[in-house]
Amino acid sequence: MDLLAHLDAYVAAVDEASFSRAAERLGIAQPLLSRRIKTLEAHFEGQLFDRSRRQVAATELGLLLLPYAREVLDRAQRLRHVARSARQSAVRAVGVPADCGPAALARIIRAGADHGTTFAVRELPPEERLAGLADASLAYALVRVPPENAVLRVPLGLASASADGPGAARPAASGERPRTRRRTVHLEDLRPRRGSGGRSGRSAAVPVLTVAEEHVPYARDRLGRAVARAGLPESAVRAAGPTAAALAETLAGQAMLLCAEPFARRHGARWAPLADISLHRGYDVRAAHRDRGPVQVPPWLVALLAAAVGAAAAGTATAAAATAGEDVPSRLAARG
Repeated sequence: MDLLAHLDAYVAAVDEASFSRAAERLGIAQPLLSRRIKTLEAHFEGQLFDRSRRQVAATELGLLLLPYAREVLDRAQRLRHVARSARQSAVRAVGVPADCGPAALARIIRAGADHGTTFAVRELPPEERLAGLADASLAYALVRVPPENAVLRVPLGLASASADGPGAARPAASGERPRTRRRTVHLEDLRPRRGSGGRSGRSAAVPVLTVAEEHVPYARDRLGRAVARAGLPESAVRAAGPTAAALAETLAGQAMLLCAEPFARRHGARWAPLADISLHRGYDVRAAHRDRGPVQVPPWLVALLAAAVGAAAAGTATAAAATAGEDVPSRLAARG
């Protein structure tokens, strides 16, 4: 027996002094209400209503139990209210990469509050974000995918400390106007160069450091193949430890860091984009599955997460490359 539903029928019949009006108030059929009251009477082993009169009236037992029935229903209503409030105020964790700017993450937290949701932002490596969605410890997360299949794309480039680092404008030839447009970087540009007279201008390539966000299998494989095609030694690119240590090494002029532009600019490093867009980052914004099925990600959250990682909507990078005369589909297919 659903005790609450049966008590609801009993109290409504007392209040309305009519089974038909009580059924209408509860939105159920009158025969169902009558059956519930009879079941309740059998449960309490006594009549709750005097049916010998034309108007429905409670018996002595019915009047005696009425305040207790109302108290049970009131407590049940408060319990439902507390449970609903708890669900609405539950903290929902959002998994993001470790190089997001604090100001952008603060906007996500504020926007969540404006929409009645308490967000907690967690900086996690790619594989931990996927695991968090699987076990529902994360409500939402940015998930790494190949850029050509991504909803969001983040241009990657090389951060450096030196003014003549990769992507710096080359000196203008005699009579030529100075070049101020930042050029993209090809990995071939990192090969050691020799100066005039056989003296080494750069005897060894400055290593490129990669952080955990680039250590997903497909990204690691693509970068390794690109390094080999560029004629660079395997040691030219190496995995770094903590992001802060990699950044310190970069700012000291001992290395370059593969990263997104907002991260480099935020820390005062120079940055030049990679020409090979197949090496850029791609992200999907996903939600954890629940018992009732997949959950939709709010569009406003997608926009804020895109801003946090410095992403553009899919197609932006493609359009830019096409403007520069690149055959993007062929290039991506060649890169694997």
